[in-house]
Amino acid sequence: MDLSLLLFVILKGLQEMLDLLSIARTEADGGDLLGLLSSLYKPSDVRPDGYPDAVIWQGGNFEGGINPVAHSLTDAYALLGTVMASDVLGLPFYAVPMWSQYRHDMKLEPLSWFGNMPATSIKWSTAGDAYVNDGKGGKVVVMGKSGNAPLRRQAGVYCNVRPYGPTTVVRCMPCLPYSQDQRKFDVDPESGIVHSEMNTPGIQMAYSCRLFLKMVHETTKFGRVAMKPTQAQEDGINAGLLSWLLKGTKFKVGRKYAVDGYEEHKERVDRIIALLPDDFKEGMGEWSGQIEQHISDTNYGLLVWDLIEKRENIVLATDLDGDRLTDLLADISDPLRAFGQKVLEHVGSESKMNSTMWNAMGYTTGNGRDMTSVMYRMDGPPIHEQTLGSADAMLLRLLDGDESLGGTKSPYDPRIHFVLIRDAYLDANPSNAGLKAWLDQALSKFDEVYGNPRPGFLEGYKALKEAITPWGANL
Repeated sequence: MDLSLLLFVILKGLQEMLDLLSIARTEADGGDLLGLLSSLYKPSDVRPDGYPDAVIWQGGNFEGGINPVAHSLTDAYALLGTVMASDVLGLPFYAVPMWSQYRHDMKLEPLSWFGNMPATSIKWSTAGDAYVNDGKGGKVVVMGKSGNAPLRRQAGVYCNVRPYGPTTVVRCMPCLPYSQDQRKFDVDPESGIVHSEMNTPGIQMAYSCRLFLKMVHETTKFGRVAMKPTQAQEDGINAGLLSWLLKGTKFKVGRKYAVDGYEEHKERVDRIIALLPDDFKEGMGEWSGQIEQHISDTNYGLLVWDLIEKRENIVLATDLDGDRLTDLLADISDPLRAFGQKVLEHVGSESKMNSTMWNAMGYTTGNGRDMTSVMYRMDGPPIHEQTLGSADAMLLRLLDGDESLGGTKSPYDPRIHFVLIRDAYLDANPSNAGLKAWLDQALSKFDEVYGNPRPGFLEGYKALKEAITPWGANL
């Protein structure tokens, strides 16, 4: 076949519209979603490490020499937006079935598949509990709820890094500061597990502390430590590991905890240290930067000032406190703009503290919709992650035929799908300047399509298909 004709055939196929509404309705009705998606994608030869029988699909154009990314096909708009965005862009990808009903029916086995994919990955979480069929005509909460915790354990995740505006939060994972039971508290010298109610992997904690210091050193941002080392046992161990890592470095510690975590928990911390590689601190003697130690609650107020003053900083927090910090970062811009508007009105100004003025003042923080994060694994490429809090409710509006609820709401904005895909592919292909330029152009065209007024989801999909030339056209 002539090359130009072949290219025409490829592009013609890529321009065909998927029946996204049918996919959404099949999921909502509990239909055969696995069969439907199996008709869209073909089985992949790529297998997750240790899972030869896993269900893995592939799609997009695998020509062109770029590394594919693995998608988790989860729920609601997290699923539908992924299917839409991957179809518009035409990039090569793997896909793992991960929606709630399927995870439940498979007893969470897909979490293991996804967590062991040998590729940079994109994971979606939907906030809140998902209800699934229990096989007896009733509804139950999906086994493992969102599945985040078991996925992190199985994938060997040691931290989650979330940048937003001038602040980047490094969350130790899984490290939940719940435990205050001294009777159960200990560290297993063979595994490094912090034995408590949470059974926290101490080795992961050490790696997250090291990454925090590495980021402070390399970026020259100052570091804030958000822990409660005298209250929660895991925090005490984490603070001890950080204190040990600081020894022999050129870091300056400004505000210090009253109690040195390493000296307080030396015997237990040393059990974890003994399990780390011999070269764990190699090169750290030349690392430098400013570290400030605060309890977690103090950071909320400090971070508001950091955002107002555009002070660049990196925060190390436990998972739970890190969740609170990142929720603050996602939400804080709206009240700050609202307060700014009150001040303007008070002094009689007709100016509007909207996003235009906000950005003109040098603030890059929006409303949290582009707030992405990266989960780093002990072994294997990272997992890019995003949470869609109201994805299920918005999908129901689409299925009901009124996305705007009579003009009172805006339709779903799928920009985060394109942002997250861009980040993941650049991470997987760090030196590919052509791919970066193409992805930047695609995002720019997305912003043109999704200006004011925001189109409905299906209308936007059609417009994006017309505006964005898929990756296959670059051959």
